[in-house]
Amino acid sequence: MSSFNGQTYQEELFPMVEEPNYYNQRGEIAKFYSGKKILITGGLGFVGRLIMEKLLRCCPEIKTIYLLIREKKKTSSQIRFQEYFNDTIFDRLKREQKDVEKKIVLIEGDMGELNIGLSEKDRELIKDTDLIFHSAASVRFMDNIRYIVNTNIRGTRDLLLLAQEMSNLKAFVYVSTAYSQCVHNKIEEKLYKPPIKTDDIIKLTEILSEDLLDLITPKLLGDWPNTYAYTKAICEDTVRQYSNGIPTCIVRPSIVVSTAKEPIAGWINNLYGLTGVAFGAMMGVLHTMHCNDTVTSDIVPADYVVNNIIVAAWDVAQKRTMPQNIPISNGINKSKPVDQEIPVYNLVSSVQNRIILSDLAEKVKRNGVLYPSERALWYYSLNLIRNYYVNFIWTIFLHWIPAVILDSLAYLSGRKPILLEIYKKMGNFYSVISFFNTRDWEFTNENVLRLWDKLSVVDKYNFFFDISDVDWECFLDIYMKGLRVYMLKDPMSTIEKGKISYRKVH
Repeated sequence: MSSFNGQTYQEELFPMVEEPNYYNQRGEIAKFYSGKKILITGGLGFVGRLIMEKLLRCCPEIKTIYLLIREKKKTSSQIRFQEYFNDTIFDRLKREQKDVEKKIVLIEGDMGELNIGLSEKDRELIKDTDLIFHSAASVRFMDNIRYIVNTNIRGTRDLLLLAQEMSNLKAFVYVSTAYSQCVHNKIEEKLYKPPIKTDDIIKLTEILSEDLLDLITPKLLGDWPNTYAYTKAICEDTVRQYSNGIPTCIVRPSIVVSTAKEPIAGWINNLYGLTGVAFGAMMGVLHTMHCNDTVTSDIVPADYVVNNIIVAAWDVAQKRTMPQNIPISNGINKSKPVDQEIPVYNLVSSVQNRIILSDLAEKVKRNGVLYPSERALWYYSLNLIRNYYVNFIWTIFLHWIPAVILDSLAYLSGRKPILLEIYKKMGNFYSVISFFNTRDWEFTNENVLRLWDKLSVVDKYNFFFDISDVDWECFLDIYMKGLRVYMLKDPMSTIEKGKISYRKVH
């Protein structure tokens, strides 16, 4: 819809405030990125596109962004990019820098293919890269083991092997997750022993049939709750094993939700994790969920995550340099031992600004009810149930029985039944995330705190990631508005209609 082309709704949602002079000042971070050539993987994903937007907007003297992109469903990479670059989050960037698109060079590749699907021409082209931001990953929790290993683990290995050939490389940033080590109660900013070695899991997926892999997947996972967390844990060791002298760091954000401030407040483009829960409740289709409402909900706004990632690359590049004139064999630096001290940054909210699930749910409900949509199927009614069996019974009465009745009426009246299919998908999703909704973890984040303290006043303004300054009440108000506008595509101008509809169904 052309009306969602950005600025009108942003001004309607969140009144503009006057920018301090810091925004137009160049701090150390912007100076560091001046003239740099940067490779971004996962640039079409949620975090990846925010990384690219932020780099180009706040470091305007960047020379080139190499954007790894693949064809999808017979849509060429060029067409995909044009659709992507028309996203409302790039409106501000395009207003401030008219010719910014000329800095973006599309590199056709696929993290799921051997050698990340690059042509020899593109491999040569990107060898002058100064920094790599590796955010590409399959993020679906229960993806097929072969597919997710190829994409997340083998793709990371092959990218690191390519990085070994980049003589100018100053930093390699791997975007992981705070829950990569979720089998541990305390998760520190350090590397852990992987559940299986990188080369072993890759070989396993190469030699075994699909049926055998499906059969042994539960055994492979062990205590890990899903294939996503499992492969992320292995990936961190892949980075350790194959970095071999490359200045490298790992950033582990917890539950990434919408933006808080930049480039537009409340922007979100997916229904993963908490966002799927909030959206389901807002639409009136989610009425009961198995969880412990006293556990921490470790959420972080997406723009805080992106700023931490960009600053971490700067920090690593300052502290460590790529060894020069060292022989390379088969893409691996054989003369330098594997670096055991790769810095890890746990970007979490629970240490400095904790919010528990019951408080979060109450704030989401309060703000969700303020901005109802006439597109909602029912009114907001979410119950957090600690007992698995009680929740199962509630699910039958609040989800499945109404779905059967309403779908039957829809069928008889000639309309398409949808509720049973919705609840089937919801059931699979919520059974997976219940692992995280019923447990607490203790995180440490000293590296993140030290990184923040290193920044100048200008850089702290332009690259904010101090979670302690987030007002959850204010942020969740922005979050629910953003869900309504950017996910439901329902403008704030229809709120009165939404309130009338809400009163009727209530």
